Amino acid sequence: MTPFELYNPTKLIFGTESYLRISHEILEGAKVLLTYGGGSIKSNGVYEAVMKELKNFQVIEFGGIEANPTFETLSIALDIIKKENINFLLAVGGGSVIDGTKFLAAAALYEGDSWDILKKGIRVTKALPFASVLTLPATGSEMNSGAVITRKETGEKLGMGSPVLFPKFSCLNPEVIKSLPQRQLKNGIVDAFTHVLEQYMTYPIGADLQDRLSESILKTLIDIAPKVIFEPYDQTIASNFMWCCTMALNGLIQKGVPTDWATHMIGHELTAKYHIDHAMTLAIIFPNLWRYKFENKKEKLAQYAERIFNVNTGSTEEKAEQAIQKTLEFLHSIDVKTQLREYTENYNGFSDEVKQTFETRNWIALGERKDITPEDVRKIVEMSC
Repeated sequence: MTPFELYNPTKLIFGTESYLRISHEILEGAKVLLTYGGGSIKSNGVYEAVMKELKNFQVIEFGGIEANPTFETLSIALDIIKKENINFLLAVGGGSVIDGTKFLAAAALYEGDSWDILKKGIRVTKALPFASVLTLPATGSEMNSGAVITRKETGEKLGMGSPVLFPKFSCLNPEVIKSLPQRQLKNGIVDAFTHVLEQYMTYPIGADLQDRLSESILKTLIDIAPKVIFEPYDQTIASNFMWCCTMALNGLIQKGVPTDWATHMIGHELTAKYHIDHAMTLAIIFPNLWRYKFENKKEKLAQYAERIFNVNTGSTEEKAEQAIQKTLEFLHSIDVKTQLREYTENYNGFSDEVKQTFETRNWIALGERKDITPEDVRKIVEMSC
C-alpha cells in the first residue's frame, strides 16, 4: 500500500427517521437556502418532512437544479445567496443537487470569477456550511468533497473538490427508493459499480483489505441489482443499495491504492455532447477501456473474475477476458446499453472531437499509470461506438 491520509468529517444519519435529526444539526438562527431539482420531492413526501424540521428556521427555496447541474442555473442561486445573506445550504436531492450545492458553498465565499474554481482547478479554502438529504442513491456525493458542474455555454463538464466541501451532515432514508423510476435505479447501480471499479481495476499493490472492501461492494451490487430495479420495494434491499452507493465514493476504498478515473473523464464528454445519463456513459466506456489497456489491468481483471464471478480455471489472460464478458452480461441483464450507437446515430467523428478536447485541456496523461494520451482516448471512444 502507498502512504495515505484519511479525512471525512461528514456525519451520516442513516435510517427511516433520519430527517428528524435535521433541526438538531443546523445551528440555531441559520438562514437556510433549500436547494432541490425538478420538484419530485414535493410529490414523494420528502419536501413536507424536511420543511417540518425547518419550521424554526428562515428558509428560502431554490429549485430547478438539473440532472447535470449547470453553471448558468447555479449562478442564479449564487446571486440569491449573496443578496439574502444566506449562511447555510441544505441540498435535498440526488448527487446532482448535492454537487451543485457544493459549488454554491465554494462560490459564495470565493473572491473572483466563480467559474475559475472549475476551470483553473482551484481548491477553495473556505465555504458556506451545507448538508444534504439524499433522495437518489448513486454518486456518493453525500459523503465526499467532490462535485462535477456543466457549463452549457461552452459544453464543458468539469470537476472540483476541496477538504472544506464535505457536507456537515447527510440524512439517508432508504424509503426514498420507493418513488424512483427504473431509469434512476439503474443509474444508481451502474454509477456506484463504476465508482468502485475506478478505484479497484488498476494493478495489484498489496492492499488486501482495500481489495476485499471493493469486492464486497461490487458483489453486493451485482446480487441486489435485479431486486432493486425490477422487484417491489424491500427495505433491507433498499438499505444495502443506499449504503453501497455511499461507500463506493466516500474516500475509504481509494486510500493506499492507485486509481484510474479515465472512464469518468471520457464519459463526461458523452454527457456534454449527447445528454446521455452519466452512469450510462460509464457503462459505454469502461469495458472498452479495459480491453484497450488489457495488459495493464489483466492481473486485477483476473482477480475480479475469480472473486466476483467464481472463474477458477484458465490462464490470467483467459480469466481477464471472462471478467470483461461477465461484466457485460451483468450490465445487459439489468437492461443497460453498452455501445454509443445504441443511444445516437450521430457518432461519426465524435472520437476525433474528444481527442481534440483532451489536447486543448492538456489532459495528456490519464489513468492509473498516467499513460492514456488523447490519441488513446480517441481509440477507446472509437471502440465504444
